[in-house]
Formats: sequence, C-alpha cells, structure tokens
Amino acid sequence: MGERGKIFSIIELTSYIKSVLDDDSVLANIWVRGEISNFTHHSSGHMYFTLKDESSRLRAIMFAGNNRFLKFIPKNGTKVLARGYISIYERDGQYQFYVQEMQPDGIGQLYLAFEQLKQKLEAEGLFAQEKKKALPSFPQTIGIITSSTGAAIRDMITTIKRRYPLINLLIFPVLVQGKDAAKSIADAIEQMNNYEGVDLLIVGRGGGSIEELWAFNEEIVARSIYQSQIPVISAVGHETDFTIADFVADVRAATPTAAAELAVPNIEELKNRITYFENRLEGQFYKTLEEAKSSLMKLLNSIVFRRPKQYLLENSQRLDHLETRLHHSLANNTSIHREKLLIVYHKLLQEKPEQKLANQKERLNHLTKQLIREIGVIKEIYQKNLDIKLGQLDALSPLKVMQRGYAIAYDESEKKLLKSIKDVQPGDLIKVHLYDGKLDCQVWGLEDKKNG
Repeated sequence: MGERGKIFSIIELTSYIKSVLDDDSVLANIWVRGEISNFTHHSSGHMYFTLKDESSRLRAIMFAGNNRFLKFIPKNGTKVLARGYISIYERDGQYQFYVQEMQPDGIGQLYLAFEQLKQKLEAEGLFAQEKKKALPSFPQTIGIITSSTGAAIRDMITTIKRRYPLINLLIFPVLVQGKDAAKSIADAIEQMNNYEGVDLLIVGRGGGSIEELWAFNEEIVARSIYQSQIPVISAVGHETDFTIADFVADVRAATPTAAAELAVPNIEELKNRITYFENRLEGQFYKTLEEAKSSLMKLLNSIVFRRPKQYLLENSQRLDHLETRLHHSLANNTSIHREKLLIVYHKLLQEKPEQKLANQKERLNHLTKQLIREIGVIKEIYQKNLDIKLGQLDALSPLKVMQRGYAIAYDESEKKLLKSIKDVQPGDLIKVHLYDGKLDCQVWGLEDKKNG
C-alpha cells in the first residue's frame, strides 16, 4: 500500500469543498436557465425549489430578503432565468444554487441587457445625484413628450390644468414602443431643448410589459435625458416599473399622473396660503397700528404736548439746581484737596530736609577722611612686606653669588646650563657668564674630580 496522506473528517472535507466553491470567481455570480419544480414558499419567507432541464437538476434557495423584489409569483413548471452563486450547504454536504435575482425566461435577455446598460451608465456618472437639476417651483411652460393617444396624456393634461390653470403646455407626440420609439423620444427631447421658454419636460407613457416599456431602457434615450438643459421628470409605467430613464432623469414619478402633480403647484393650495398670509399680515398691521396709536396718545397726553412751556421751565429749574450742586461739589472738593496739601506741607516742614541733608554731607566727609587714613595704613603695611620680600629675593639672586667670583657655564647656544663635565666634550665651544659679562671659551680638556 502507498503512503497515506491526511485523513479528513466529513466536516473538514465538506468545509474544504465549500471554500473551493466560494473562491471560484465564475461560480460567485452566474446566470442559470431552468424550470422550477418542488417549489415551497416557507413560512420564514424563504423559497426552496429545484431548477431542472432535460438532463439534470440543481437544488436552489432564494432568501426572503431577495424574493420580496420579485415581479412575478414562482410556481412549478415556470421556466426562469436566475442569477446567484454556487456554494455548499454543510449540514447535508450538498451543493446548491443561492438565487439572488430571478425573471421569467423568454424576457431574460432583456433583463440582462437592462442590468448591463444600468451598470455602464452608473459607472459613467449619469445617475449621480449631484448632477440632477432642481425642478422650477412655478413653471410657465411645460413640454410633455409621450404618445398622443392613450390615458397617460389625458391624465397629465387634466391633472396639470386642474392644479395650475395658468400653465402653458406643449405636447410633443412620439412613438413610445417599437423599434423606432427610442429615436423618436430622443429627438423630441433634443428639439424641446431648442425651444425658447420651456421650463420643464415630462417624458413617459402608461404602463405595460417590459417589452412595451423597452424604449425607455435604450441608451440613446438615457443620454438625451442626461444632456437636456431643461429639468426632466420621468413618468414611465406604474409605481413598480423602473426603467433606465428613471435613473437618469432629474426626478422620477411613479406614474404619469404623479408626474403632473410634481410638475406644478396646486393653485387652490397657493390661494389658501396667500389668504392665510394676507390674514396674518392684516392682523399684524392692525396690531402695529393700535400699538402706534396707543403710543401716540400717551405722547399727546404727556406734559410736553399739553404744557410745553411748563416742561421747559421745570427742566430749566432742574438745570439750575444741577449747576448749583456742581459748584458746591467743586468747591468742596477743592477745599478737601487744599487741606490735604497743607497737611503734607506741614509734615514736610517738620521733617527739616535741609538739616538732614547737611548732616548727611558732614557724615559723608567724616567717612571719606576715615577711609583715606585706613587706606594709608594698609598701604604702609603692604610696602613693608614688599621690601622684606624684595630683600629675600635679592639674597637668593644668582647675581649676588656671581659678585663673589662665581660663574655660570652654558653650551654654545646658551640654552642648556652645564652642570657636569659629562655635558661637554673636548673641543666644544661654551659660554661662561660672569657678574659683568660673558666669555666665549673652548674646552681643551676634562678633569674628573673623582678620578683626579
């Protein structure tokens, strides 16, 4: 038998296979076509079923968080196109398809085209919220781009005229389904942008199947809405219908009627608001008027208007009184400061500053004379010590010794003092210093006292 490798437990093997499947980029996002069988809609909201074709079966699950967006009711026998990923359900050790999106087959290719275009335009920034234009609050002219027949155009005209009769409407009939519909809509948007005075565009149609609404999922329509200089409201189908035009438009309306309500204000509401503000303004005006009248009556009843001369005389008397108080206050303050100044002056005289200054001068002269005497004494002591040191230094001077007949010998350069016969050789030139000069000499011989 060959050497055995690692032995896996069942859970280890299952977990390993699961990790391999989860890491596979192809199996992470795939579309599968099949027929539903064994369908169960659990009380938890999750859907359990099998996708099958002529040759094989695939176990599948669609969680409640995903299936609540389905636009149809799945059942056994329904052929579908489903998108999701493959993984292992570890408890049973079986691989299964986790469905995230599902559409009836037959229109699946349209949904794929829808998703691909949606991702492309979103990546280019055509859906960016910051690029969307605000709708005018009180438009004067609205352009409606839709079919000239059908309930949508009638509902929009009726709603707009009822809400805001002052509006001007420009109806631009276009094809809203079929192979030429997309170009018809795009051309209408472009031509509306060339008209003077159009404040707002409504682009849309009534409800229908995905095939019937497909013109509003075409790229040419999306780009014409994005390039429009006039704000655009999209009004396509019913509330549950979403098209590419809805994502690009400045505002998306759930229905054509809702678009009409978004486009214009309600004139009755405006009238009510105007009436409300008129009443408030009138009330505030009369309130202000009454307050002004009351203030005026108080002023007219005051002494200023009734007896102006008396008012002036009373104020003149009050002015005299204040002037008198001011003079008294100035006089009192002057007297108080004069008394304080005299007190300070008498204190200064009592201190006798001239006498104190003379005493301090006399004391300064005395201290100066004392300092001079002490300096002289110290100088005399230092002079005696200096003479003693000089005498001692003179006694130790080699010149004193040389006066008694001694000499000092140097080498020829006079840098080295000769202390021993070992410092010279016969024939060397030497310098001999005497008390009153020096001799240039040559060594003729050496005599060692120890051997002599």
